[in-house]
Amino acid sequence: MQNVEKSSGSNTELSANLEIIKGVYNAFATGDFPAFLNAMDPKIEWNEAENFPYADGNPYIGADAIVQGVFARIGADWEYWTITDQVYHVTLEAMVIVTARYNAKHKITGKVIRAQVTHMWTLKDGKITRFQQYADTLQVTQAMVG
Repeated sequence: MQNVEKSSGSNTELSANLEIIKGVYNAFATGDFPAFLNAMDPKIEWNEAENFPYADGNPYIGADAIVQGVFARIGADWEYWTITDQVYHVTLEAMVIVTARYNAKHKITGKVIRAQVTHMWTLKDGKITRFQQYADTLQVTQAMVG
């Protein structure tokens, strides 16, 4: 007989978490940065993938650190940066895992990426408390080199 751990979240909470994360991707896609940031706990811990160009500030704590350390740099470096092909996976531990692709074009090199990515979002009381990115860091780094 297998031991099965009981879920720490109700079906309602898990469904709500999924909707929050879908809302985050929609806000990012439509440029609604206030809505994107509003989903985050004030003390969110944000980690870029090891060897990702913007991982040098890991962990980023709070929205201001994330905006300055990650998103301002993406805006400065890339002509566009979109996320597509999202597949959502809800866990029993208040986590939503999203597999997707980054599509971007580097401003200086002109190189285009279509990189695999996985995002792990942890939520508590309706707010995102932790983010962990896993990505094809080689493809992104090579696109940044002339």
